Amino acid sequence: MSFLYPAFLWALTALSIPVIIHLFNFRKTKRIYFSTTRFLQRVQEATTAKRKLKQYLILASRILFLMFLVFAFAQPIIPASEQFSSNRNISIYLDNSLSMTVPVGEKISALDAGIGYVKKIVDVFPPDTRYRLLTNDFAPYSNSYKTKSEITDLLTQVRLSPVSRSLPEIKERIHNLSRGETDGEVFWISDFQQSTTGSLNASVYDSTQRWHLVPLTYQNNTNIFIDTAYLENPFVVGGEKNTLHIRLRNDGNKPVEQLLVKLSVNGIQTGTASVTIAAKGMAESAFDLTTGLSGVSRATVSFNDYPVSFDNEFYLALNFSEKIRVLEIKNTNDISPAERVFGNRQVFAFRSYTVSNFNYSLLNESDLVVVNGIDRFDASLSAALRSFVDGGGALFVIPGLEPDASSYKSLLRIATLNPVKTTPLTELDYPDFSNPFFENVFEERSARLAMPQATRNIDWGLDRSAILKFKNEQPYLSVFNQQGKIYLLAAPLQNEFTTLHNSALFVPIMYRMAASGKKSEVKPYYLLNDPFIALRIDSISGEQPMKLVGEQEIVPAQRKLADQVVMDLPRFSMNSGFYKVVHESDTVGLLAFNLNKYESLLGQHSGEAIKQQLGNPAGISIFEANSEEAFSNEIKARYLGKPLWKHALILALCFLLAEILLIRFLK
Repeated sequence: MSFLYPAFLWALTALSIPVIIHLFNFRKTKRIYFSTTRFLQRVQEATTAKRKLKQYLILASRILFLMFLVFAFAQPIIPASEQFSSNRNISIYLDNSLSMTVPVGEKISALDAGIGYVKKIVDVFPPDTRYRLLTNDFAPYSNSYKTKSEITDLLTQVRLSPVSRSLPEIKERIHNLSRGETDGEVFWISDFQQSTTGSLNASVYDSTQRWHLVPLTYQNNTNIFIDTAYLENPFVVGGEKNTLHIRLRNDGNKPVEQLLVKLSVNGIQTGTASVTIAAKGMAESAFDLTTGLSGVSRATVSFNDYPVSFDNEFYLALNFSEKIRVLEIKNTNDISPAERVFGNRQVFAFRSYTVSNFNYSLLNESDLVVVNGIDRFDASLSAALRSFVDGGGALFVIPGLEPDASSYKSLLRIATLNPVKTTPLTELDYPDFSNPFFENVFEERSARLAMPQATRNIDWGLDRSAILKFKNEQPYLSVFNQQGKIYLLAAPLQNEFTTLHNSALFVPIMYRMAASGKKSEVKPYYLLNDPFIALRIDSISGEQPMKLVGEQEIVPAQRKLADQVVMDLPRFSMNSGFYKVVHESDTVGLLAFNLNKYESLLGQHSGEAIKQQLGNPAGISIFEANSEEAFSNEIKARYLGKPLWKHALILALCFLLAEILLIRFLK
């Protein structure tokens, strides 16, 4: 213990005053003699002893009263257990991610508690202290130090942010802002989610700074959220049946019974489902999409999960107007099986040309190119098709009646490809239902499926992963991944070579090929942490940039590549929900954005766990306070010392009261 004003201790010399009064109290007594004095003498001795005890107690009370009164003026203090930097510059990071809406106390969210802690910090330290306030938005006001009043004003502007920041990101930001300055004290106020804190190791900690971790512990860390959602068909077809599948996740330790989940399309509720989810488990549910939908529709999946409600809605943009562009190159003008399949104008933009009347520039505008019945590829056509595949395109090759082996090898880069003599038609083997190519194609995986017959006029060796093959394991339809995709059929699509084009398998196989080659397909939803999105939009002219219009209007950084527009997403200025893609005054698309699912995982690091993972450095201290008042007292005790003058004043008053009571009631 020490004193802030030790000069007042000279006043302790006043303690001699009551002692002197006590010692030199020469009040005399008168003696009276009686004939019998033995009994009176004993009474006199007893009375004198009690009088002396009373005087000693009063003397002690007066001395202690004066002593503690002097101590109160000298202001005793227990010295600070930790030394604070002398430059009075403090950085404060306040986590304002959406998970900070979770309660940490009765009727108080983690963000409100964090704001209260920041207010206590600026109240405790001396007036000349300067503060830098950082949030997940990395707002411009964090670039410079502020006074106490400026920080108090900034706290009124803090709002929840959809952006999550990892500990290394925050550390790097503080380091860059403090470059060339002395900034040794950092208060870190966060819920320290395990899913968003990022990698923790000894290299993350900056030994030139001292970190003061303030963990905000959730009162309840149970949460339900949608882990993913997908459409049963690979692309949405307007007017046709489709099913929306959702997968819900329970992050809590207790099962959830009969959770009511709702689907709304364009603001109208179209379906409900009751879902039971095991503790730390997942459950799936499905909604049939209503027929008759066209254009772009807004779908919202919602449920009620109190008190963690920031992720109770999931948004999807269902695009019923986007078409897959298919280009066919053939050797005759006859209507081909491919043209009959891709003739659905609601789904496909199909164009067919003979090899002699074909513009090579159309390749770059196609998702799938079907080469049908060509025996030999000239050098220019082979080079153009090869460039299309190398650029990520999908090519489906249907051989001619007499395919030229060298020409096919040059285009397809399959060294083992050779013509073979045709044999009678034989039945194909059942497809491998576990092949990802057939995912969501078959409702039932049944051996009663009627398989087509086929023969071959080319062979490329054994392919155990072939999409379709004969019962002797020889491939009939294979896919080769070469930057893009090459689908190769073993014979022409003519009646003397196969019945595939007349079977039930033909349409889903062709649809799946087309879907696999679709470039920059607009997804049903994007995540707010995606760095960029690529949109294919036709007939875009002029230099006017595209805008994203939702709750706010955003003009993201963007660049045009042929018929694509690549947009960099400004994460800090976007919220979950729907955004229209607007070019000039026209709406050309709709996008749905959802939160990063890692924000919904509420598992937390304790302060001690973080310190240990960072190598247990001496420069990290941890606050475990659960209220603003306790936090304030802990700061004072650690860095300013604990003042005791109030205790000294109370003790002085207590001894003064004791003196009065002794004089009044002790006879």
